[in-house]
Amino acid sequence: MSKELLPTIHIPVLYEEVLKALNLESGKVIVDGTLGGGGHSLAIARAVAPTGLAIGIDRDPYALDRVDARFAELGEELPFKSYFANYCDFDAALERAGVEKVDGFLLDLGLSSDQLADRSRGFSFDSDGDLDLRFDPTEGEPAYALLNRWRVDKIADVIYRYGEEHASRRIAAAIVARRAEKPIKSARDLAEICRRCNPTPPWNKHRIDPATRTFQALRIAVNDELGSLEIFLKKFIEYLNLGGRVAIISFHSLEDRLVKNAFREAPNLDVITRKPIVATDAEIERNPRSRSAKLRVAEKIAE
Repeated sequence: MSKELLPTIHIPVLYEEVLKALNLESGKVIVDGTLGGGGHSLAIARAVAPTGLAIGIDRDPYALDRVDARFAELGEELPFKSYFANYCDFDAALERAGVEKVDGFLLDLGLSSDQLADRSRGFSFDSDGDLDLRFDPTEGEPAYALLNRWRVDKIADVIYRYGEEHASRRIAAAIVARRAEKPIKSARDLAEICRRCNPTPPWNKHRIDPATRTFQALRIAVNDELGSLEIFLKKFIEYLNLGGRVAIISFHSLEDRLVKNAFREAPNLDVITRKPIVATDAEIERNPRSRSAKLRVAEKIAE
C-alpha cells in the first residue's frame, strides 16, 4: 500500500500467557491469524526456530507492510511468512505456504493500537478523518456511507445488537436527523452525536466514552467480525494436529460467547481454560487496552 507507515505502537496483550498456552517449541508450525503489530508472531517465530514456522495473517494491508518492515530491520533469520487475508480464510494461506496441518492457532480479536492511532481511518473518536472503520480499506463500504444510507431502524438494530448500547434508538434517530442537514463523514461527527445522546454526561476516566459501544458496533458490522469468527470456529479443528492448541483473545461478550460455546461443544477438543485468563493488575496498568481481554485455550485430543 502506498502510505507512509510509522513503527508499531501496539502492545500485545496477555503476552506471556499466550506463549505458554501455545506450548511452543522448535519445529512447530503456528498460525497468528491477527498479525497486528507482530509482537506475538515475533516471539512465536523465535520459539519455533530453526525448524518450525510462524505464519502471520492479517486483513489490514498496512499491518502487513509494517510487520514485514519490522522483521526485515531485525536482521534475524526467522522462520516467518506473512499473508494478506482474513483469518477465516487461513486455509488459503496454508496452501500458499505449503502447509497441510499446524500445531497452533492464535487470534487476538478486535482493534489494534496502530489502527486506533491512524487518524485517517476513523477508529479514533476525535479524528477528523473519514469514518471508515474497515480493516481492509479495499473491501466493502466505509461506515459513513452506511450511516448515510441505512434506515433508522437498521442503524438502531446494529448499534444495539453489536454494541449492546441501550441508547441505540436515541442515537439512531439523532444520526438520521443530523444527516438530513449534512451528511455524516468524520469520526468526530459520530462521536459528538453519541455524546449528546448520553443521558449522564460528562464522563471521566473511570467510565467509557459514550461513543465506545456505537463505534464498536459499526466496526463489527462493517468488517463482519462475528461472521469471520464463526467461519473460523467451524473449520480450524481439521487443520490442527493432535495435541495442537488454539488460543483466542476476545474483547467483548459477543466474541467470547461464540468462542466458549464452540470449544465446549467440540467433542475432540479439551478445554484448557475452564475460566478465561485475564490480565493482571500490573498489565492493565501498563496497557489499559488489556482490561477487557479474555483468553480461552483448547487442545485437540482426537480426530
